Amino acid sequence: MRIKTSFPLETLLVVDDSALQRLHTVGLMRDLGVEMIYEAGNGHEALELLSLLKLPPSLLIVDLEMPGMDGVEFIQQLQVRDINIPLIVASSRENALLTSVETMTGALGLHVLGALQKPLTEEKIVGVLTAAGDPLLPPRKNEDVPSVSEEELAAAITAQQIIPYYQPKVDIRSGMLKGVEALARWQHPEKGMIAPVHFIGLAEQSGLIHELTFSMLEQSMRQAVLWNSRGFALKVAVNLSTLSLDVPSFGQKVADLLAQHALPAEQIVLEITESSVSSNLGNSLGTLARFRLKGFGLSIDDYGTGFSSMQQLARIPFTELKVDRTFVHGAHMRPHLRVILQSALDMAKRLELVTVAEGIEAIEDWRLLQESGCMIGQGYLIGRPMPANELPTWLKGHHRRLHELRPLLPSGMQPEVQPSPVKSD
Repeated sequence: MRIKTSFPLETLLVVDDSALQRLHTVGLMRDLGVEMIYEAGNGHEALELLSLLKLPPSLLIVDLEMPGMDGVEFIQQLQVRDINIPLIVASSRENALLTSVETMTGALGLHVLGALQKPLTEEKIVGVLTAAGDPLLPPRKNEDVPSVSEEELAAAITAQQIIPYYQPKVDIRSGMLKGVEALARWQHPEKGMIAPVHFIGLAEQSGLIHELTFSMLEQSMRQAVLWNSRGFALKVAVNLSTLSLDVPSFGQKVADLLAQHALPAEQIVLEITESSVSSNLGNSLGTLARFRLKGFGLSIDDYGTGFSSMQQLARIPFTELKVDRTFVHGAHMRPHLRVILQSALDMAKRLELVTVAEGIEAIEDWRLLQESGCMIGQGYLIGRPMPANELPTWLKGHHRRLHELRPLLPSGMQPEVQPSPVKSD
């Protein structure tokens, strides 16, 4: 059996002090079609071997507890020596420790595929190798990051080069499309597509974030009107900046924009990160309260990534809780993540909030969310962010795979049918 990965899996280095464990791992990987396999008994041996090999191995499987140089130090040395080979952490230690080392490895900028608890099995290995998908591609180097100026950004906002890409949000039980999240993408005429991570910080530093936010809101509302005219009403979520909440007139300006487009406020969901109301509490809470009075939905975004989660839920009239991908991606393999995820979903249910899980990339995590009672799902498993005119095509393809996403229906029940838009833009 040869596994399909997004990198050529031809050679392997197993780093483990136990000869028996190495033999077991080598046997599993040979059964999976890997022919050239190297072995090392500790970190020192592995580093020496890597220095001698003309071609580096395609994959590392690294134990944690080893004499001389343990797995943690070995991984740190890989970063020091600028060796970035896809790796899997393997150990018989507790899951919390495995997850901590996995997080450390990713934070060092290394290409970690997953952390597996021993004994290793073919199913576990195939799971991490096939679930990663595109994230297996190495991180981009700093020199690949596009450099943009404040003047370029201001001109791009005015010319509406920065447009919304829409990521589908679907019902976890039925798989039916319920809404989209509008995500900013800059279509630079010379530098190509620029992701928001490369210009949002500049927008906030320069004060252009307000113009950018209103541009995103205006374009998203205009698109929602077009979808409504085709009998295709969707909730549209738009991210708000911390700085916008500090502007006293911001709430009224958004309400005026909504009135211009004759949209119901319930169709627009404003996403706010956990830390967004900490800088100027009075203005922020006033703005958010006015949004709710007017009927806008409010979503607490990236829930669980900050220390103020409970406090924010207690003092802000949220209608939706969005669980961060940190607690979703790979949760089916990590018991402690499942506990945190279930706790967040149970609490949201008691607070009568809509629950959204983002970052869903594996069908196993999707099934776990169905079992856990989550309401809405979002992630690459469902669909990537896309221009508005691609949504109808995506929806047709999505309808064809609904049976894969739905739980088994009781005998006699019929699945829900959702109409497609009349035509694309």
